[in-house]
Amino acid sequence: MSHDLPKIISTTEMSASEAKWITLKKIKYSDQEGNERIWESAERKTRKSTGVDGVAIFAILRSKTNSFPVSTVVIEQYRPPIGKYVIGLIDEGETIEEAAKRELHEETGYTADETLQISPIIVSDPGMTNANMQLVVLSVVMEGEITKPEPKLDPGEFIVTKVVEVAKLNSELEGDSLLPRFGFIVDARLSHLASGLELAKKLKI
Repeated sequence: MSHDLPKIISTTEMSASEAKWITLKKIKYSDQEGNERIWESAERKTRKSTGVDGVAIFAILRSKTNSFPVSTVVIEQYRPPIGKYVIGLIDEGETIEEAAKRELHEETGYTADETLQISPIIVSDPGMTNANMQLVVLSVVMEGEITKPEPKLDPGEFIVTKVVEVAKLNSELEGDSLLPRFGFIVDARLSHLASGLELAKKLKI
């Protein structure tokens, strides 16, 4: 089996009629002063009846015997639009809770025992796209020592999982341990979450 690093072979412009997953829209709108303006936007073609495009997952790993610190699992996955490996939380249409639990199990092998929180619908790049998501916080409780189960990946899907202590998440992302070599970048959602946890700790919130 080949273990070559993924790389961009070529990049070409594509018409909206060729695109399977996304399309481009020209939005005509009126601003606060009544001026007519134009905005260009990318939109997904795959939005389901839930009205939500994807789910981001924050899995909280705990031990019944406190044999390891409260941790989370992050993933590394190559993303062609960036041309880099992206380190992020886990990203899909049943109910949001069902989708989150399924994605967590498929992408990391971990099975959630409880849903702790589901966010409202949120957006991450509203100047560029109408794509949205919900953040689901899941609990994974283990009997004792931490284990690393095998993910259930689809053919052609390449994901690496890493377990990180929640208390050290921000420092790990800013250091070298999660960015071991050139070609890695951190997903903004994970970075913002880690920064928020660190700020709450400093402010003793």
